[in-house]
Amino acid sequence: MLENEPDRAESAPAPEDRPHQDAPADSSGPEHGHSHAFGSDTATRLDEEILGGPRQYTFSEIVERTGLDRKKIEDFWRWMGLPVTHPTDKWFTASDVTALREIDEVFEAQEMDARARMAFVRAMGHTTERLALWQVEALVEHLARRYGLDETSARLLALDRLPDLAEILGRQLEHAWRRQLAALTGRMAIEFAGARDEADHDAHQLPLPRAVGFADVVSFTKRTAGLESAELADFVQRFEAGARDIITNCGGRVVKTIGDAILFVADDAETGAQVALNLAEATGESLGTAAPNEPEIPVRVGFVWGRVLSRFGDVFGPSVNLASRLTDQAEPSTVLVDKATADILAASSSQYALTSQPVREVPGIGPLAPVRLQRAYTG
Repeated sequence: MLENEPDRAESAPAPEDRPHQDAPADSSGPEHGHSHAFGSDTATRLDEEILGGPRQYTFSEIVERTGLDRKKIEDFWRWMGLPVTHPTDKWFTASDVTALREIDEVFEAQEMDARARMAFVRAMGHTTERLALWQVEALVEHLARRYGLDETSARLLALDRLPDLAEILGRQLEHAWRRQLAALTGRMAIEFAGARDEADHDAHQLPLPRAVGFADVVSFTKRTAGLESAELADFVQRFEAGARDIITNCGGRVVKTIGDAILFVADDAETGAQVALNLAEATGESLGTAAPNEPEIPVRVGFVWGRVLSRFGDVFGPSVNLASRLTDQAEPSTVLVDKATADILAASSSQYALTSQPVREVPGIGPLAPVRLQRAYTG
């Protein structure tokens, strides 16, 4: 994180700060700092604490208790990323029975076909799988840093702490999801307010007009060569946090990060321009790519105004590909747009300076004449 970044662990933390009352701060193995022996008994205990109850039903029993056919349950579990690999073992909990009944009622009420059901469940499974991994890894990293633990000891200590965190993290997940859903539905309500009254809809064009762009760390490979795993993870995390702050503060939204690059969208061309310029103008320190007094590692940005398809939490379409190619062509700390986007910006505001660049042949695109976007400074 950029703000209030935790200090490195002290070599001898105070007793009240230690991971366990009888654990030395320099514990280096699973036998230190943990209140439980680890093995199958511990896995069962963790299961019950995190899942809210024991695994008490076999596959046949859960079919009977839910009243659903076997294929529905198998499909649901597979789409969640949790296939039924032990059909005769007691694998399911009482909460699984409730969840399966409830989601099937939703599917039936909405008359969803198999494709829609799969999309819904895979969205939950994929997102929560990544979320759980991300949060566990963040906790492990914190514990390793806080107590000076090696990776193995930090992971074992995390196993002790996760059951106590599961309930609050679950509530926080629901809260965050509801806030994000409210933000999304609010934007949709405004964007499509007059859509019902429109006589014409072009079924052949992509549905959503968006500013879409990429910001890419210059010389990422060179900058990260030789970094240890913790340092590399810290670098990527600080870049993502810094770029995300800039994008959201300007009114844009992050679609995804791809290692050394971040994909963003905005609902109008001017907001997209502000996001792009602020990213390009950001210092390495503010983006998290350089600490104070270290050489700055700039980003380059490409963005276009076009139409996209939004699916699976991602965006697709020719404009996404074009924005990516423009980013590849941009110089450090600069923004490139295509001519159509430049024309829109020139017509909408006088605050931009737009400079045509030489035509170049771009793989996958063909001849491309990019335009450099800058702020128009008036003396």
